[in-house]
Amino acid sequence: MKKALVLGASGGIGYALVGELVARGIDVIAFSRGKEKLEELYENKSNVTIYPGDALVKEDVLKAADSVDVIFHAVSFPYQEWEKKHFQCMDSLLEVAQIKRAKVALVDNIYAYGKQSTRVTESTKKNPHTKKGKIRYDMEKRMLESEVETLIVHMPDLYGPNANNTILHETLKNVVQNKKTNFVGGLNVAREYLYTSDGAKAMVELSLRSETYNQTWNVPAAHAIAGKDLLAIIREETGYQKSVRTVSTNMVRFMGLFSPFMRELVEMMYLTEQPVLLSGEKYESEVTSLPRTSYKQGIRETISWMRSEE
Repeated sequence: MKKALVLGASGGIGYALVGELVARGIDVIAFSRGKEKLEELYENKSNVTIYPGDALVKEDVLKAADSVDVIFHAVSFPYQEWEKKHFQCMDSLLEVAQIKRAKVALVDNIYAYGKQSTRVTESTKKNPHTKKGKIRYDMEKRMLESEVETLIVHMPDLYGPNANNTILHETLKNVVQNKKTNFVGGLNVAREYLYTSDGAKAMVELSLRSETYNQTWNVPAAHAIAGKDLLAIIREETGYQKSVRTVSTNMVRFMGLFSPFMRELVEMMYLTEQPVLLSGEKYESEVTSLPRTSYKQGIRETISWMRSEE
């Protein structure tokens, strides 16, 4: 790979992907709607060309994809817009990739797996029971059934520098401001949080290997961690001493009476009660060791980034 296009380059995982690609000597087109944000992130970065555009506009993506080898799809949309915009974006992207003879690598979540009682592998039968899980599963099938070489990477909840649209960020932003904060889900349930840099390293490694395409891959976090243990690390790294309020499913359901986002979040709250935990066995047996940043280091670097942005 000599040149890559990252759609959604202004987001957390998009930012990490751009950084990892550049670190490997690959030229990158950083694509997102917000020109100002792109300039803020990449204006002084070598080997990065910013391209403000709309991933829903085929002509924008077509122009940005000139001479690229791989297109990384890291675009996110508000939950309430998923059904319309995700399919529109995916269909347009696959058309562009076919025209440009480029490969496509999709940053995916764990929603398509549905409820699972054991750690899931890539061969685990997907049984999505939520609207958003069914949307992600349909996206996956469209990719694998297309004529484009595609790579689908399942990741758990993310956190890291510039990852502002994540559940954990909602906790950390108030910690940084020394305000009372919330934690979504129970404190005794062990869940996975993947550091964006680790996700990007694993995904770029996959994208560089021809034999990894036209299949799915799981990239788990360093390990699952209970909320109380994660909060202990956050307190240790920041000196934060205020109380933390846990946000339950019933609370989210109530907030949904007034907020469209919260109304859509309710159906995904099962993941805070019965988390889907990923197995990285396939990656480690067929590719290489998974990057595993400790939560202590990841939280420290994330907090440092957030403070530098204040």
